[in-house]
Order: sequence, then structure tokens, then C-alpha cells
Amino acid sequence: MFLIIKCIAIDMDGTLLNNDHVVSQENTEAILKAQSAGIDVVIATGRSYKEAKYVLLEEGIHCPIICANGAEIRSEEGDILASKPLSKQKAQELTGILNSHDAYYELYTSEGTYTKDYDKALTVIMDIFMSANLRSDYDKALEAAKERFDKGMVHLVDNFDKLLHDQKIPLYKFIVFSFEEQKLNQIHKELLSIKDVAITSSGKENIEINGIHAQKGLALQTFAKHNNIRLEETMAIGDNYNDISMLKIAGRAVAMANGPEEVKKHGHLITDTNHNNGVAKAILEILH
Repeated sequence: MFLIIKCIAIDMDGTLLNNDHVVSQENTEAILKAQSAGIDVVIATGRSYKEAKYVLLEEGIHCPIICANGAEIRSEEGDILASKPLSKQKAQELTGILNSHDAYYELYTSEGTYTKDYDKALTVIMDIFMSANLRSDYDKALEAAKERFDKGMVHLVDNFDKLLHDQKIPLYKFIVFSFEEQKLNQIHKELLSIKDVAITSSGKENIEINGIHAQKGLALQTFAKHNNIRLEETMAIGDNYNDISMLKIAGRAVAMANGPEEVKKHGHLITDTNHNNGVAKAILEILH
């Protein structure tokens, strides 16, 4: 049966972005073509609003954004349409576990992303950047890492006390980074004992923790309902574990060829890799 697609939800890292962490011209043109055809395009990312918006604006892409794995939905103009923050009590419980493992983590809030360790923040992003793009040089990776701070996408604080206790600052997500697989596995195992949290990942070097109601699939459901679109009329494109919830509910689920096998099995079809314009190919297929 041929599906009429009225909404396309697209993940960013490993999906829309290539290995240079930018949106290719082909992907940009395909998105603009879909919008011109009257299709609602929404970005569904684990990134904060600022980090997502910055990359999209560079390519002239204007659209609503599902941020922090569904913890926040923003309109094209940047207004918050819906939010599903973690409770402060739950956040404090999570902090206790992560601190006991001496884990490096960042906090995503309505006001942006926060870290307590500038050097580790740089190291993590550099390692991710260079592992994704083997042609990348050290200086280019360092520049990309520092840009998060220079552009105000990440803020350095002495501690997380205010963020963990101030009820006026919604706390959306924890992201834990480690290049020690055993350490991540231990943390993941312990986190499974915590109730009412969604534990996912957007790469083999991280764990992402949200409130149970902050998931891309639930956010896509909310977005579609708000725009009078049936889920059967949605297409979702993603590559990693934090995309599974939206791949499961979309009328047309498209998994990236570069994704893990566990994720790909949730796709109705597999498109090309993120570095070979898989998003553009998936979009153009439904426009023809």
C-alpha cells in the first residue's frame, strides 16, 4: 500500500549530518524540496536546541526541532511547544550513581548544556569528531570542540548544585561519555534499577538518560497530533538506539545503513549511509 507522507522526522548525528558533522548540500536540497511539497519536516535529535539550531541555520534549514531526545519540542521560531523534564529528585538520584563511577557527564536544560570539566568536554568531542572522520586533523577537531563553548552551546560551571535543585530550570537529559566499554556497561547496568527513566544511546561511547516520557517517539506523536497528522502519514529516519522509539511508530521507518543491526531491524527499509546522503535518498524516494 502506498503511504502519503505528510511529516518527516529526521535524526541529526549519524543521520542528517555526515562524518564531517555538517549537513550535505544534497540533504539540504532534499529537505527544502520536501517542505516545498507541503511536507512538515521536523528534526528529532538528542542535541540541545542551541546545538541543533546552529548547524541547521548554517545550511538555511528552518523547521521545528524535537530536542534532547524528545524532552522538548520547539517551533520553527524557537518557542517551546512541549517539555518533559526530569524531576529534580530523579536527577539527584542519577547524579549519585554517575558520581560513584567517577563518570564524565553533561546536563541538558532549557537554558542550554552544562559541564563541570572543560578539558574533558573538549577531549570527548575531539575524539568523537576524529573517530567519525579519519581524515580529520587535530587542529580541526580542536576547533570544532572549542566552538561548543565559544558559541554558547555549552556552559562551564563549578558544580551542578543549582541545576539539580532550582525548580525554575527544567532539566532534560544526562549524557554520559566514556571510551571505556566496561565502565559504560557497569553504569548502564546500575541505571536499569532506576524507575521512570528512559536509557538510550546515540553512539557506542555514550549513555543518554531522560525522563520516561521524554522519548523521540512520544514527541513525534505529540507533534503529529498538534499538526493533525496521523502517525501512518509520518516518516522517521534514524541510525541509533535513541531513534528506535520513533522508528517503531512511524508509518514509514527508515534506518541508516551505518546504524547498528539492532536499530536497522526496526526500519521498514534501509537507506544509504550518513556520508552518502542517505537522508536525501530516503526523502526523494517518497517525492517521486
